[in-house]
Amino acid sequence: MITALGGGVGAAKFLEGLSAVIGDEQLNVIVNTGDDICLNGLNISPDIDTVIYRLSDVIDKKKGWGLEGDTFNSLNSLDRFGLDTWFNIGDKDFATHIYRTYLRGKGHTPTEIASKIAEAFNIPQNIMILPMTDQDVETWIQTNEGEIHFQEYLVKRKMKPEVCRVSIKNIDRAVPAPGVIDSIEKARAVIICPSNPIISIGPILQVSGVRDVLKKTQAEIVGISPLVGGMPLKGPADRLMRGLGLEVSSAQIARLYSDFLQTMVIDIEDAHENQEITDLGLKTLVVDTVMSDKEKASRLASSVLELI
Repeated sequence: MITALGGGVGAAKFLEGLSAVIGDEQLNVIVNTGDDICLNGLNISPDIDTVIYRLSDVIDKKKGWGLEGDTFNSLNSLDRFGLDTWFNIGDKDFATHIYRTYLRGKGHTPTEIASKIAEAFNIPQNIMILPMTDQDVETWIQTNEGEIHFQEYLVKRKMKPEVCRVSIKNIDRAVPAPGVIDSIEKARAVIICPSNPIISIGPILQVSGVRDVLKKTQAEIVGISPLVGGMPLKGPADRLMRGLGLEVSSAQIARLYSDFLQTMVIDIEDAHENQEITDLGLKTLVVDTVMSDKEKASRLASSVLELI
């Protein structure tokens, strides 16, 4: 069994490539839920849905999120009622959030709901999607203009306010969802996907017991940097890292994971950071990490599997 931790577009792309080369081996994916938001009465789990949509090959590949060929009539119609419409939810995408909210109302847990949604989208049976926790947690960004939910910072404010601090609300009450700890303990390898280290991987590591089990597991642990040439291809990783006083580099990400990581995978454009990472006592793999299509994602996944 291989276990992956991640969230966001980069993780979804990598997992698509991994699913293409892993064969029948079990793959458990522990997904960040810190990005979750309740908007207009609907429970929305962006990272869970992005991973499921990508693995079922129905994602809007141009945007990297949402469903291919979706329309936005419902969102446009909500505007007449004065409701928030800044979060871009397509008509088909609405159905997923309505279903999730309906099941939450019936008492189902996020883990149970993720499984039902994955099944509805025909995710291969050897792939299990696990929310990091069944407790509701939310990522909030303290900016120079006040504190706002991460989704508002990312989507509504388009990452413009200056980042001062990141907090995961209710993370102190979060316990690992069923299967999370076992997936790490029993894996032959754990892969930290090329995801934002602050708001995609960071929340998972803050769930009680997760970081400890990563340090104790006998599995080979490999991390993939989401940076290329010292910059993210998508998203606010650089803004968040800089706002928290961190160097924007793959070496810095390696330092964030160094207490449990064995190997760091970095892009060829960042090969100059190789020595700095090995000085941390880590192994490195320098390859092309840009996943511009499914074939390149599969090549990256194959390189990681060979390394394992």
